[in-house]
Amino acid sequence: MTPYYFGLVRRISLLLIAIFAVSPLLAGDFGNVVPSKNPLAKRAFDHFYNMEYDRAIREFEQLVKEYPENPIANNYLLSVVMFKELYRIGAMDTESYANDSFLDIKAKQSLDPEVTKQVNDLLDRSELLCNERLQKEPNDIDALYARGVERGMRSTFMGMGQRAWLAAARSALSARRDHERVLQLDPDFVDAKISVGIHNYIIGSLNWFYRSMVALAGVTGNKQKGLEYLRQVADAKGVASMDARIALALFLRREQKYPEALKVVKSMMDDYPKNYLAAVEYAHLLNAAGRGPEAIDSYRKVLTTCLEGKYPSCDPQSVAFRLGAALRGQRRFDEAAEAFAMVEGFPEPERKLVLRSNLAAGEMYDSAAKRVLAIQKYKEVLAADAGSPEGQQAKKHIGKPYRYD
Repeated sequence: MTPYYFGLVRRISLLLIAIFAVSPLLAGDFGNVVPSKNPLAKRAFDHFYNMEYDRAIREFEQLVKEYPENPIANNYLLSVVMFKELYRIGAMDTESYANDSFLDIKAKQSLDPEVTKQVNDLLDRSELLCNERLQKEPNDIDALYARGVERGMRSTFMGMGQRAWLAAARSALSARRDHERVLQLDPDFVDAKISVGIHNYIIGSLNWFYRSMVALAGVTGNKQKGLEYLRQVADAKGVASMDARIALALFLRREQKYPEALKVVKSMMDDYPKNYLAAVEYAHLLNAAGRGPEAIDSYRKVLTTCLEGKYPSCDPQSVAFRLGAALRGQRRFDEAAEAFAMVEGFPEPERKLVLRSNLAAGEMYDSAAKRVLAIQKYKEVLAADAGSPEGQQAKKHIGKPYRYD
C-alpha cells in the first residue's frame, strides 16, 4: 500500500467514530417494530440507551422471535450485542476519539470470540434479509435503509473492535451509498441522513490532497452539510436521534463549538439519566472548553454516582484519572495527586492506567513540594514496570524533582 493511500485510509477511517443508528422504518411490516408503535421495542431501547445492556438484549431477542424475517428487529439486537462488547473492551471512551490518535490506540481487552461470532452472524442475517427483499424490489426504501444500517454497524465493529480500518472504510462507504439511494427515492427520509452526514463531515475535513484522492472514487464531502444533516436527524427525535447526537457532539468538539456540543450532550443526559458515557462526555466537554472548575465538579458528580451504583455500567478508574487531569490543569496539585492515587484502589485496575496515574500522582506531589510522597509514587512505578515509558520517567524524576509548567 502506498504511503499516500495508507494515510487516506487512516483519515477516512474516522468515519467509524460515530455510532450508526438503528432507526425506525416507516412502511409495511417494518412499521411493526417501530418503538412508537411497539412497546417491547420502546422498553428495549430505553434500556439500551441507559446502558442496561443485558435487559435490552433479552427484550430485543423476544422481538426477533416475534418478527424473525424483519431485518430491522435483527438490527436492533445486533446493535446492543455489538455495543455492549465494544464498551467491555474499552472502545467507547469518547475522550479517545477527540483527535486522530485513536487509530493507534489498542483496546483494553480482546474481543470475545463467541460474541464476535454472534455479531457476525447477526450482520450476515440482516444482509441476507435485506437482499432477499431487494431482489424482489430493487427500490424497496426500507430494505435499502436497513442494509445501510447493517453495513454501517459492520464498519463500526471492524474499525472500533477489530481495528481492520481498510475493510471498515469500504463497508462505511457502502452504507453511505445505500442511504444516498434512499434519499434519492425519498428526500424526506430524515434518518438516512445520519451516515451521509457523517461521511460528508469527514470527507470535508480532509485536506485538499486527500479530498482529491477520494473524489477520484466519486466521493465528495462538505463539513457544514454533514453537521446540518446530523442536526436534522438529532432534532427529528426518532430512534436515530441519540446516535446522531453522539456523532454531532463529537464533531462539534473537534470544531471547538463547545456551547452547542454541551447543549447536545445535556439533552442526551436528560433523556437517558443512567447513561454514564453521556455524563462523562459532558465533563470532558467542560474541560475542553476551558471551564475547568465546572469540569471538576462534573467529574466528581459522575464518580460519586458511579461509586453509589446508580449507573448500570461505568468506569470509575477512568473518571478518577480525568478528574486528576482537570485538577492539575487548575494547579490544584494536592487534590490532583489524591485523584490520581485513587485509580489503583478500584477493583481490577487497568495496569497501564495505574502506571500513568502513579507517575502523575508523584508529579503532583513534587509540584506541591511534597518530595517524600512523590518519591514513594515514583518507586511504585519502578517496582511495577521499570522498563516502561512511565518507569523511565519516574527514574528521571527521582534524580530531579518534577515541576508542572
